[in-house]
Amino acid sequence: MRRLVISTVGTSLLTNEINERKDSKSWITDLNKTANWTQEKIENSSDYSHVFSKIIATLVTRVEKKLNDSNILEIREMSAELNGIYGLYDEKIEDAIPDTHILITTDTAQGIASAQIIELFLNSKGLINITSWIQPELYLASSNIFTESIAKLIPVMQETILDSKKNNYRISFNLVGGFKALQGYFNTIGMFYADEIIYIFEGSKELIKIPRLPVKIKIEEVEPYKISLAMMEQGDVPVSWEEGRKVPQEWVVVDGEEKTLSTWGQLIWSQCKNQLLSQNELLKFPKIEYMQVFEEDYKIKPGHEKVILQENLARAACLLLNNKDGITAMKQDGIFRLRRYSKGTNRDIDHFDLPKDRRISCIAVGNNLRLRHYGEHNYVNDNP
Repeated sequence: MRRLVISTVGTSLLTNEINERKDSKSWITDLNKTANWTQEKIENSSDYSHVFSKIIATLVTRVEKKLNDSNILEIREMSAELNGIYGLYDEKIEDAIPDTHILITTDTAQGIASAQIIELFLNSKGLINITSWIQPELYLASSNIFTESIAKLIPVMQETILDSKKNNYRISFNLVGGFKALQGYFNTIGMFYADEIIYIFEGSKELIKIPRLPVKIKIEEVEPYKISLAMMEQGDVPVSWEEGRKVPQEWVVVDGEEKTLSTWGQLIWSQCKNQLLSQNELLKFPKIEYMQVFEEDYKIKPGHEKVILQENLARAACLLLNNKDGITAMKQDGIFRLRRYSKGTNRDIDHFDLPKDRRISCIAVGNNLRLRHYGEHNYVNDNP
């Protein structure tokens, strides 16, 4: 059985190669100072512009040469991430060639450099199905920013993992590398999505495999908040919105006058949304009304299409709720492109686009939308 291996990536691969006897004592200080900085921020800094070209680049060259000149034992000692991968395959790295590997890293200069070293090294061993997922703001400069970044990553991971499972992949989370907070979050995420989570005993090569636990969300405890959760997955909502204030505090992140899903909120919602959004009843989103014919169009659709429709209605509701002139926001949106029919007898009717050549006809009533028909392009045009 082929594997999808998701590895968290840290930066110790670089920092461990600093030679305290030969390298400047300022290197550690400078790397710590710029640990959460992107390459662009470093190069535009007046005091630390040297860090990338003189320190990080030097360490990258040093690490790459050492990896290429080392045996398996030395390689495993150099890199926690490679230690986990070699351990997973009992040091037979050729067994990993057919598998797919994803390296999770920050968008910092040090994070990207570390992931690139690992990716290039594995490429040299014949592994070509490797992707580095560079997640913006996946660092601990701010707790809220970090958790928001993780929450944004979950839907992408879920889609990739579910697609892999359809193709009979075994899902392995390699959490040997990466900083502790990242490992902690991924350990919890792995309980829902991974077939196994792997660690290495500190200072050894002995692999620990934690099998997937039978963790299940109680959907009846999530259902009362489904409208808010569906909308917050698509964007921010006002803190003042009464419906959104009912959601448990741990499931949201508040940023000024807006709130969105926290990591835990996103994780919980991702486990429930397909069931809650594919029911026969449309969710009653704010600023959106349904005509009976629209409800009939919805009910005859298959479950997966109902989910896509309601996700887009949640996104439209966010635009209408968050903007004083929500109708204009719908017109200016690059996906929806709300516009008036210009031909025929339906010139008082608007319509907007959805993915997969779907369309909705509607009437703007103040800052609300009254939805008329939903379906394929030609169906809606013929029955606006």
